[in-house]
Amino acid sequence: MIRLRRPATAAALTLAAVATAVLGLAGAASAHVTVNPKEATQGGYGRFAFRVPNESDTASTTKVEVNLPENAPVGSVSTMPVPGWTVTVEKRKVDPPIEVHGSQLTEAVSKLTWTAAPNGGVKPGEFQEFPVSMGPLPQADRMVFKVLQTYSDGNVSRWIEEPTPGGEEPENPAPVLTLTAASASASPAASAPAAAANDDKDDADTGAATAFGVAGLVAGLAGLVLGGLAFLRTRRETAAKS
Repeated sequence: MIRLRRPATAAALTLAAVATAVLGLAGAASAHVTVNPKEATQGGYGRFAFRVPNESDTASTTKVEVNLPENAPVGSVSTMPVPGWTVTVEKRKVDPPIEVHGSQLTEAVSKLTWTAAPNGGVKPGEFQEFPVSMGPLPQADRMVFKVLQTYSDGNVSRWIEEPTPGGEEPENPAPVLTLTAASASASPAASAPAAAANDDKDDADTGAATAFGVAGLVAGLAGLVLGGLAFLRTRRETAAKS
């Protein structure tokens, strides 16, 4: 009995150790800066959040620098306030200009930097999200955001390696937003006639309902008048007989 249990116990301990190591490596590999959601539509607008986990056991993340790709500029970029953090926005000249709602923009946001308040930041075992709104998104397959994560002890994690299609994930991958082409049915030009047709149909339905309502009201009033006349005639005939 004892001889049978010892190998089983040793095997169980070995499997547990291997599982722990594998899970630990998987956790370490996945604990990098990401952009969420990871997919969007070309030409559209969206709200995105840069999720920054803290990988240090002793230091806090005190600064996050997000570099927007030079080959895929965005006309409009706005940030959402994050309690305990301040943000600075840097711009650069773009040529050719970016067309946004008929206007030609010669500048685009090149970098966003969030800085934590004194004694603040992302503490060990925590993560923080930094939301932004962007659009119209460029006609490109993807946007790669190179990120620098600075810790309170001076160390800097550089999430700047671009992934290669079909290749292994880099050691320090940059956040990637995949962009897909907009479908014809989703384009504003295609949806405008349909919306106008729906509006016309709604107006026609409303007009028909109003006409039926008025007709019903007139019929009701006519019924009341006829009923009153019949009542008066009945009273007169009764009074004449008596």
